[in-house]
Amino acid sequence: MKKKFIFFVLFLFFLSNTSHAQTSLSITIDTVLNEKISIRAMVVDKDKVWYAGNNNQVGYYNFRTGEKLEKQIKNDTLKLEFRSMAQNSKAIFIANIGNPAFIYKMDKSDLSVVKVYSENHEKVFYDSMHFWNEKEGIAIGDPTEDCLSIIITRDGGKSWEKTACDNLPKIAEGEAAFAASNTNICIKGNKTWVVSGGVKSRVFSSEDKGITWSVTEVPIVQGKAMTGIFTADFYNKNTGIVAGGNYEVPEQNFQNKAITVDGGKTWNLIAENTGFGYASCVQYIPKSKGKQIVTVGAGGLYYSADGGNSWKQLSQDKSLFTIRFADEQTAFAAGKDKIIRITFKK
Repeated sequence: MKKKFIFFVLFLFFLSNTSHAQTSLSITIDTVLNEKISIRAMVVDKDKVWYAGNNNQVGYYNFRTGEKLEKQIKNDTLKLEFRSMAQNSKAIFIANIGNPAFIYKMDKSDLSVVKVYSENHEKVFYDSMHFWNEKEGIAIGDPTEDCLSIIITRDGGKSWEKTACDNLPKIAEGEAAFAASNTNICIKGNKTWVVSGGVKSRVFSSEDKGITWSVTEVPIVQGKAMTGIFTADFYNKNTGIVAGGNYEVPEQNFQNKAITVDGGKTWNLIAENTGFGYASCVQYIPKSKGKQIVTVGAGGLYYSADGGNSWKQLSQDKSLFTIRFADEQTAFAAGKDKIIRITFKK
């Protein structure tokens, strides 16, 4: 009896602490950019938040000094919508969606711009981009043949080469990717994960920086053009989360979030019928041991303190598409016509 009583007390203490962790967090929000722009691509670089959006627009906000800069990348009369962005220490890389597809390299020091890749195809559509290190980076896009489009640089972004479909897993009819928040790619060390969505939704992984690939099934809702995984993040090489759902039924909060604890070999659904519905971006909070997670999407800003098992809505703002952390207390979220700074307080 005594052992049972002690166990019961410890169980209540655990529940109390878990509940407290979920409800004790508060946030403050201030708007740092407010203008006519749609932003789905953003990276944090030291004291700057770089962003890219529609109407050929690229810029940054310095959150230490308040300095802002914005410029348009001209390409004849083309109106480009940028949804992919990546960086190394010297440059920012930006890619547009649609045909023709371009990657631009912008020098961080003098903001000079060079076109480093172009592709023409009626089906070309690049969704996200990321760098492994100073020299090597990857961009992924919808299939133009029977595989996802994957282009890789090994020379610091000066040149990019498209991977042949013979060296990639085959995709299913109606399987592609979503350019929702530049989070279709996750990288930890040499390991890479790429997520797909649509009629088929899976996780593709590489242990050797994009040379060889394997693919894993995920129990996320799929079967229609606007279903599946829209976003992913990994806290370390083992712990990761994917999210998304049904874009056309944004309140659907089942089969829309799953986690892995073995590096993506297996995935399990979490928080079924609770928490957020459709999500466009998911991110782990730094230094949280993989326990604290946030999402933005159709239901606003949500937060989990227990690895995704339970969720609390922190904001009802449905206009946010993407979010990135500057540190464990500060995040920047962007979307329709704005960038906001979110400060997390316990």
